[in-house]
Amino acid sequence: MERTLIIFKPDAIEQGRAGTILARFEAAHLRIAGAKVLRLQEEILREHYSHLADRPFFGDIVAYMSSTPVLLVVLEGENAIARVREMVGPTDSATAPKGTIRGDFGESKRRNMVHASEDKTAAAAEIARFFSLSELF
Repeated sequence: MERTLIIFKPDAIEQGRAGTILARFEAAHLRIAGAKVLRLQEEILREHYSHLADRPFFGDIVAYMSSTPVLLVVLEGENAIARVREMVGPTDSATAPKGTIRGDFGESKRRNMVHASEDKTAAAAEIARFFSLSELF
């Protein structure tokens, strides 16, 4: 059993797509182990996106991700990380195939509906960043 983090980005919230997207994950037999709505602050976004800190667009990412509350969800299931990554599709919505979340709903590299943990190490760190043990079931 594996766990992964999904962040429903501001575009998913603004467009009312979070429920539709979450239903896809549940239909794929991924179980919700934790969920909450937060307005992410700059400090936690700087930590979460630290691998992009030297990029010229870093400030835009922080501004975008803090522009509205987001939905954070921990999903669990067999091979959850790989399955979620496959369902989500490539980062750039323009190249994401139809049938993937980003291909069906995304607009660009940034406005692509969701963030999904890329591997086991990232998933563990990201889940711990946003959830305490008592918030997971």
